[in-house]
Amino acid sequence: MRIYECADYRAMSRQAANIISAEVISKPDCVLGLATGSSPVGAYEQLVEWYKKGDVSFKETRTVNLDEYRGLAPDHEQSYRYFMQKNLFDHIDINPENTNVPNGLAEDVDAECARYDRVIEELGGIDLQLLGMGHNGHIGFNEPADSFPLGTHVVNLTESTIDANKRFFASEADVPRQALTMGIRSIVLARRVLVVVSGRDKADIVRRAFLGPVTPQVPASILQLHPDVTLVGDRDALSELMRGGAAL
Repeated sequence: MRIYECADYRAMSRQAANIISAEVISKPDCVLGLATGSSPVGAYEQLVEWYKKGDVSFKETRTVNLDEYRGLAPDHEQSYRYFMQKNLFDHIDINPENTNVPNGLAEDVDAECARYDRVIEELGGIDLQLLGMGHNGHIGFNEPADSFPLGTHVVNLTESTIDANKRFFASEADVPRQALTMGIRSIVLARRVLVVVSGRDKADIVRRAFLGPVTPQVPASILQLHPDVTLVGDRDALSELMRGGAAL
């Protein structure tokens, strides 16, 4: 496992973007697993800047997103498809047909989950999976549970996740209670995993995820078993991990 301790969010974002752009440059038709939320926004902004300067092209790149809220249309301002268009896809030269996000409006969600797993398989798997991490250790929307869910599935969001996301909606009542999310299997089968974290409020869960036991109660802890993980965080987020020379 590689750890990059960065001074602040901006430096963290630039380091993460460096890793992503290097993947795209070295393998133009790579498959990127992408995440939403506040953690990767800065990295996406940096990638857009480098694209506009001509430093990187996404013409051949394929993408698969981790998750989508159930019940939100792609053009809903809080859907994750909308998030990706607004923060990345609309500003680079990626082929829209090469971008994949679960369909939150699918009537048969089981069929949609199976379809999404086939998409990932037919792409040959994920070359680089970008992850944020929730305060309870969730990756994607894989919430704390009694076992690690394997395939893409529908999940009931925990109260802590709903509470963390309510700032994006008019009220807590508007926050979807379910989501479709890529399962742990697709994440751990990615050839490389890049985790981005920032803020003092993430310090405890970062320590538990990477220094604690591997347990589905802390979904991100499964990454301890992955052979190629890079953790990029600011000093606050990594403070408990690095304390006392505990760096991995």
